[in-house]
Order: sequence, then structure tokens, then C-alpha cells
Amino acid sequence: MLTSVCARNYCNVVPLKQDSIKRICKIMMSCPQSDLNQTGIKLSPDLVEDVLKRFENAGMQAYSFFQWAGKQPHYSHSIRAYHTIIASLAKIRQYQIMWDLVNDMRSKGILNVETFSLIIRKYARAQKLDQAIYAFNVMETYGLPPNLPAFNSLLSALCKSHNVRKAQHIFDQMKERFLPDSKTYTILLEGWGKEPNLPKARQIFNDMIHNGRHPDIVTYGIMVDVLCKGGRVDEALGVVRDMDACGCAPTSFIFSVLIHTYGIHNRIADAVDSFLEMERNGVIPDVAVYNALIGAFCKVNRLKNALRVLSEMNHKGVVPNSRTCNIIMSSLIGRGDTDEAFRVFRRMIKICEPDADTYTMLIKMFCQSNKLEMAFKVWKYMSFKQFVPSMHTFSVLINGLCDKEKVSEACVFLEEMIEKGIRPSGPTFARLRKLLIKEKREDVLEFLVQKMNLLIKEPLFD
Repeated sequence: MLTSVCARNYCNVVPLKQDSIKRICKIMMSCPQSDLNQTGIKLSPDLVEDVLKRFENAGMQAYSFFQWAGKQPHYSHSIRAYHTIIASLAKIRQYQIMWDLVNDMRSKGILNVETFSLIIRKYARAQKLDQAIYAFNVMETYGLPPNLPAFNSLLSALCKSHNVRKAQHIFDQMKERFLPDSKTYTILLEGWGKEPNLPKARQIFNDMIHNGRHPDIVTYGIMVDVLCKGGRVDEALGVVRDMDACGCAPTSFIFSVLIHTYGIHNRIADAVDSFLEMERNGVIPDVAVYNALIGAFCKVNRLKNALRVLSEMNHKGVVPNSRTCNIIMSSLIGRGDTDEAFRVFRRMIKICEPDADTYTMLIKMFCQSNKLEMAFKVWKYMSFKQFVPSMHTFSVLINGLCDKEKVSEACVFLEEMIEKGIRPSGPTFARLRKLLIKEKREDVLEFLVQKMNLLIKEPLFD
């Protein structure tokens, strides 16, 4: 009886929450945010976090909502809400507001190591390495002495932003202060693999074992990935055999790496054999493995086989994701089969939600095939789904309009982009600027520059 009552309550609450989220997002997409006061919606941490996540590509819009929500009675921001808005603001380089929020978190006693790890990642991604290191060093000032997880976060952020040499230098300086664990070595291993520098990756792997840090399943997976990306598939297979000998069974991730690598090298038979071996070993394929196999078939233009794999996924109860859709669409677009690519898109949206790459790919396809009206239809659908475009999605549409010298329309989308708090790329802005000057519309250019300067002080061009 209790179970049925809870189930009824859950069924009533979830649609109510989703309805509230949709109402808020609709206002944020099209109306003044002052209208939020008229909704009468009772805020909860989950609701606010969901809205902020949906507007992660529109930093200033998200921040305005964050400020409004923080003033509502009987509501306080969660740590996750703070982290979501900090990530959005860092993406558009609003670092001063970001640090203001850090101070706000400190005053509320909810600041933690993950907050600084997030800031370090965002600075590193923007190639602001000094600021990333500063954020690590300043932790103690905020009452959070750096520990090994924070140290690992710094190394990981540097490695993922292709600064492994800097990470290695810091590791060598601080390894006596922070005793490295298996994760520390694994981070450096992955970093040198992306360099790519196989000798250095092997050295890190050997140092790890020499210093008594035993590789775990994650380490083995990264070593296999590093070797595969370096074209050493046979050596990667040797690592897989070593894993088996140590009683560490290969995971679906490792098989997905092998299948993906075989696909890149057009070794479709080996890709299929690896998939079958995985099933024989009792490893259940997940969506990443199926995506790797679909990608392998697409690489050798065997689309029918790829679609059969898609059918098998459905039969096995593995739900395709946006990546599945993107792989198939990309293959079709590469073959010039744009109509079929759009048909795949229309089928897939009934199964999974498109991501920014999906929309960007489609809009670029229609712009390049002189079908701007279809690009606008995709844009309208994206708005209907309340999906905030990324910088790249805006850029492909603006560049497509510039190709046709539709300057006024391009300006409209650039202004919308700026109003959402998204900073256009230098090349996109420079291209539109050139067309505006050509048409002697310097007044429009000045207006856009002024709007841009309100968003961020960093210049778009020298």
C-alpha cells in the first residue's frame, strides 16, 4: 500500500516539476526575466539546478536567473547550483563574478575542494595556466589546505588542456609534499599519451609499478588507449593479455577502444572479432561499444551493417545516445547524402535528445548545401526544445549567412548570441565586421562592439 502511495506521489511530483522547469525556461528564452516573479512557482534545489544546467551555454542569462532565485523566500542555493553557474561564467570568462560567488560560498560555509578543482579546470581549459596554479595555491587562504585530490585535479586539468609538460614539472616539484597515488600516475600517463609521447608514457607506467602503485582497471584502460592512439595495437593487445594474467578482466571501455582503433585503420574484420570476443568473455556491450562498432562500419562505408548494429542495440535494450546519431549522420554527410542524414535525425529524435554537435552538424550541412530555410527550421526546433545553442552552433549559422552576404540576418543572430552571454569567436566576429565595413554600416558595427564590451572587456580583434 505504501509503495503504491509513494508511486502516485512521485508520478504527480515529477510532471509538476518538469512543467515548472518548462515555464521558467520559456520565460528566459523569450520574455523579460521580471516575468519570473509572476509565475508563483515554488523553487527547489533540483529545479534551480536543472534550469541552470539547461542554460549552461548562456552564462549571463543563467546568472540573472541565479540571482533572481537566490532572492526568493524559503530557498537557498545548493553547492551544485553554485558549481553549475561558476562553470557557465568561466566559459564566458566572467572571472570576477566567479570569484565573487566563491566568496559568497565561503561566507555561507559551503566552499569545498571541488569548487577549486572546478575553477582550476576552467582556467586550464582557457589556457590561463598561471591563474589555474594560483587557484590551487590560494586554497589555504580560503580555509581549504590543498590535499592529494586537489593536487590530482591540478595535474588532470593541465594534462587535459594539453599542458602535460607543465603538469610533469609541478609533479616533480611537489611529489614529496603530496605522496602520489595510482590516480596521480594515471593522470600523467594519459597526459603523455595525448602528447603523444609513448616513451614517456611507458616510463610513467613503469615508475608507477616501481614505486609500489599498482595499476587498476582505469590505468590499464588508459594504457591500452594510449598505445592504440599511438598505432601500437599489438602492444595494446599485450597489455590486455597481461591484465587477464593478473586477474583483471578487460572492461567494455577497453573493448570499445580496441574496436574504435580497428575502425580508424579500416580493420573491420578485427573490429568485429573484438566485439564477438567481448561477448564470449561475458562482457555486456554498452552504448560506447556499439558506437565504436557503428563508427567502424561507417568508416568503411558499410552503412547497412551500421544500421543492423543499431537494430541489435534496440533488441538488446541498449538505448542509442546523441553520439550514435552523430556518427551515422557524419558518415552520411561525408558521402553527400544530406537527405538521408536528415531522415536519420528525424528518426533519432524520437529515441534520444540531440546535443550541440548534432544541431551544429545539421545547420552546417544545410548552410553548405544552400538550404538556409532548412537551417532555420533546425534552429526553430532547437528553440522549441529549449536547447541553448553553443558558441559553435551560433558560429556555423552566422558564417553560413555571411557566405550568402545576408549581413542583417547574421547581425541579428550575433546580437542574440551576445545577449545570451556567449562570446563569439574572433574569426566569426572579424568576418562579419569585414562585411559591415564593406557595406558602410559602421554604425551597426559600433553597436555590436558596444554590446560585446558590456559582456566582456577582452577585445575581439586588435
